[in-house]
Amino acid sequence: MDGLRRRTGVLAALAGLELVTVARLRVLLAHHDAEEAYAVAAGRAVPHPAVAPMLAGDVGRAWAASAGARDPAELAARCARVGIHAVVAADADYPEMLRSDPQPPAVLFFRGSWDTLAQRTAGIVGTRNATLPGRDFAALLGEELAAAGVGVVSGLAKGIDGAAHRGSLRTSGGAHPDGVGRPIGVVANGLDTPYPRVHGDLWEAVARRGLLVSEWPPGTEPERFRFPLRNRLLAAFSEVVVVVESRERGGSLSTAREALERSIDVMAVPGSVHSRAAAGTNQLLRDGAAPVVEPADVLLALGIEHRHRLGEAFDPRPLPRGSEAVVLDRCRTDPCTIEHIVTELGLSLTDAAMALARLERSGWVRESGGWFEEVVTCAR
Repeated sequence: MDGLRRRTGVLAALAGLELVTVARLRVLLAHHDAEEAYAVAAGRAVPHPAVAPMLAGDVGRAWAASAGARDPAELAARCARVGIHAVVAADADYPEMLRSDPQPPAVLFFRGSWDTLAQRTAGIVGTRNATLPGRDFAALLGEELAAAGVGVVSGLAKGIDGAAHRGSLRTSGGAHPDGVGRPIGVVANGLDTPYPRVHGDLWEAVARRGLLVSEWPPGTEPERFRFPLRNRLLAAFSEVVVVVESRERGGSLSTAREALERSIDVMAVPGSVHSRAAAGTNQLLRDGAAPVVEPADVLLALGIEHRHRLGEAFDPRPLPRGSEAVVLDRCRTDPCTIEHIVTELGLSLTDAAMALARLERSGWVRESGGWFEEVVTCAR
């Protein structure tokens, strides 16, 4: 067994110890490497002075008992079968945005590539009990953000989360197509067992195209207390968090709070005051969240100029109309003088001069030595 595979199994054993918490595991791994930490937990090695007080009483006894029941070799093989790897804070590829996080994870299990985090990102979250229009809008957001090169971050839950990721995957042109945002899934259980089960294909697609992340080792059940912990990571991986639908106390509001604590912008999709699915989002809007009524709103928040049509770059110049549009079409053919425009288009000298002046002022044409030509931008 190679060293990295063995180390993944050891970290999986540690992360599944009885009475382990993120904070306790973080302290343990801050003072011992993985193998030594496992020996300390099992009671076979002397703990660092900063770790010793933590092992007094129930925690030490529980760790020693559960370490004996968690075979690193078996867990390593289990991880290898599914393609699960692990990183800790001491590793070079541990996500940079988490190093300064108020609650950094002690260990992260992942499938896919950390390179996925190099792209622009937006979290899309919402209720599991989503309406059909809510799911449709989440899918549209996911699709058009991905088309603009933005990675969609979500929790792979039923409802809004799953719809957002399915939408982002509609832009697929193969594994990691250039210019397309790659999905990031952050989950609250082991990466070997998709939850919910009906999203098994979605988990595989996210892992194949982007990145699938969890703090929990293989075999971990999606217990309720793990979801708020998951939400802080979902927020930390996002540059902006968009809540599509949420009830008064929905889990997505927890993600919004985690985002605000990290100075990450929160946006929300307005909904009917008569819909429970919009109660949480409308509250966010009342509290100051920016509204999202089309994908362009999120792209604008990210500083990305794109139209809401898939793959169509946004051009901020005012659209020429009337005689200006006719003159611009002439300039597109080849460079011309004002005399060409008067003669060929039948405009008066005054009308031609005014049209050219307006086109030049708005950035559609440029003049050089009395000749006018179209200004071509990357939007075309």
